[in-house]
Amino acid sequence: MNEPATGLRSAPPTDEERKLTDSSAVEAAQPPRVLVPRWVQLVLLPTALFALWLLASAAGKVVWLFIFASIIAIILNPAVAFVERRRLPRGIAVFAVLIVFVLVLAGAVLLLVNPISNQVSAFSHDVPHLVHEANSGLAELQKSLNQQGVHVHFIGQGETAIQTLGDKIAKGSSSIVSFGGALLTEVVSAGFDVIVVLVLAVYMLLYGPRIGTLVRRLMPSGDGTPADDFPLLVQRALTRYVGGQLLFSVVMGTTAGLALYLFGVLGIFPAGEHYAIIFGIFFGLMELIPYIGPVLGALPPVLVALFNSPLSALWVTLLFVGLQQAEGHIVAPQIFGHTLRINPILVILALLLGLQLNGFIGALIALPVLAVVRETVVYLSRHLELERWERTDDRLL
Repeated sequence: MNEPATGLRSAPPTDEERKLTDSSAVEAAQPPRVLVPRWVQLVLLPTALFALWLLASAAGKVVWLFIFASIIAIILNPAVAFVERRRLPRGIAVFAVLIVFVLVLAGAVLLLVNPISNQVSAFSHDVPHLVHEANSGLAELQKSLNQQGVHVHFIGQGETAIQTLGDKIAKGSSSIVSFGGALLTEVVSAGFDVIVVLVLAVYMLLYGPRIGTLVRRLMPSGDGTPADDFPLLVQRALTRYVGGQLLFSVVMGTTAGLALYLFGVLGIFPAGEHYAIIFGIFFGLMELIPYIGPVLGALPPVLVALFNSPLSALWVTLLFVGLQQAEGHIVAPQIFGHTLRINPILVILALLLGLQLNGFIGALIALPVLAVVRETVVYLSRHLELERWERTDDRLL
C-alpha cells in the first residue's frame, strides 16, 4: 500500500525575503574591495601626489593644453563611437566627427556674426546721439538744481567725461566690427595652442579604446556594467556638464535679451529695443564664466543706459540683479543639480583655485576637472578599502 502524498508546498517568499535576496544578489555581483595597506597610505600616496604636483608645476602650460584636449576628446568620443558603429574605421569616424564639429562651430559663428556686427555698427553710429541726450539730461539736471537753490557746476566736466566715454565706445565698436587690432593679435598668438589641442584631441580619439582599457586596468575593477565603468562615468559627467552649461547660457541669454527688448518697447530702456540681440548674446556668453560672468555681462547695457538717464540705468541694474537672483535660486539649481551634483562650496573653491593657478583658462576648466575628480572619488570609495590603523591605549603605566 502506497503512502499518501503529503501535498506540502513551500510558501511564496515575503517582501522582506525578496529584498534580502535581491540585496544578496547585488552584493554577490559586486567585486571585492581592494585593500589599501597602511604603508601605501602613509608613504606611497603622499609621495606620488607630491611628485605629480612637481611634474605639473614644471610642465606648466603643457598640462593645461593636455587637459583641454582630454576634455574635447571625451566629449566627442560618444559621437565617434556612434559613427564607428556604422561599420566605419575609427580613423574615418574621428575625422568625420571633427569635420562636423568644426562646420557646426563655423556655422554658429556665421549665424551670430551678421546680426551682432549689424547691431554693433548701428550702436557705434548712435553713440553721438546718445552722448547728446546724456549731455541734455545733465543740463536739465543742473537747471533743476539751480532752481532749487543748489548751485553745482558739473555740466562741463560731465560733458567731457561722457564725450570721452562715447569716443572710446565708438572706437571699440569699430574695432570689433573690423576684427582688427588687439583682437586679431590675440587670435594669432593663440592659434598655435589651438592646433596643439586639436592634434592631441585627434590622437586621444584615435587611441580611445586603448586608453579606456589602460584606465580600466589601473583603476579597481567594476562590476562589468556601464553604471560601474569608470571611463564611461567620466565621459557622462563631462557630457552632462557641457549640456547643462550650454542650456544654462542659452536660458539666461535669451531671458536677458527678451527682458531688455521689453524694456525698450515700454520706453524704460530705449536702446534695448534695438540692441537686445547683442546684449543677450553677450550676457549668455559671459554666463560661461561662473560667478563673475553675470557681472561682466551686465556692464554693457548698464553703461548704455547711463547715456539715456540715471533712472533708466537704475531700472536696467535692477533687472540684472533680479536675473542673477533667479539664476542663483531657480535656474542654476534646477539645471546643475542634475548635472554636476557637486556642493556649491566645492564649486567656489575650484573656481578660485583655477583662477589663481592660470587665470581665466584655469577658471574655465575648473568645473569640468572638478566633475572628473568627483566621479573618481565616488568610484574609488566604492571599490577601495583603507586598512585601519591600530589604536593604542592611552592608559598610564
